Amino acid sequence: MIGIYGGTFDPVHYGHLRTALEVKEAAGLDEVRFVPCRFPPHRAAPETDPERRLKMLELALHDAEPGFRIDTRELDRSGPSYMADTLASIRAEIGARPLCLIVGLDAFLGLPRWHRWRELFDLAHLIVMRRPGAASDFPGDLGPYLRERRTDQAGTLSRQPSGSICFVDVTQLDISATRIRKAVRTGKSPRYLIPEPVRQFILDERLYVPS
Repeated sequence: MIGIYGGTFDPVHYGHLRTALEVKEAAGLDEVRFVPCRFPPHRAAPETDPERRLKMLELALHDAEPGFRIDTRELDRSGPSYMADTLASIRAEIGARPLCLIVGLDAFLGLPRWHRWRELFDLAHLIVMRRPGAASDFPGDLGPYLRERRTDQAGTLSRQPSGSICFVDVTQLDISATRIRKAVRTGKSPRYLIPEPVRQFILDERLYVPS
């Protein structure tokens, strides 16, 4: 069973890595593919170019958790990085193997604004990361999908290729890429928020500092 964890990773930090590990363990994923996007269609463009964001991800995952992988297909194609296209491409490669899209709670709430969002359920399960005790019953367009597709047992996702929604409680580390970039920009150290090789790369490349 494969998990897909998309993002700008500008930069990748321990909040990404810890939650990916917890989801991997909770759902019994064989691998988690980190998918850095080139052009995020629902948020501001990354500050850092794709090549250096990919390098930071490579540094973070080197000798890291077994089963953590990098998938560069969104960097390799032009245009907006639509997750529906990404999942369709992966599905064409893996056949009926179970596939899980890993998203945060805020991203899940914004799902109806995603390009061709209803198609996502035909392509993958959705694993929604949330704080322990957070609400998981939502009105609006998501309501019918939750009622039809929700499961509270992440281990059952392996029984079919796609279509379910599962909430997984994860440790909420108060770390964000925005906070890290601000710290660097103001001369503060991001040490212990990001893997040390990533921190050193940021310093060497003078990322996030005023030009």
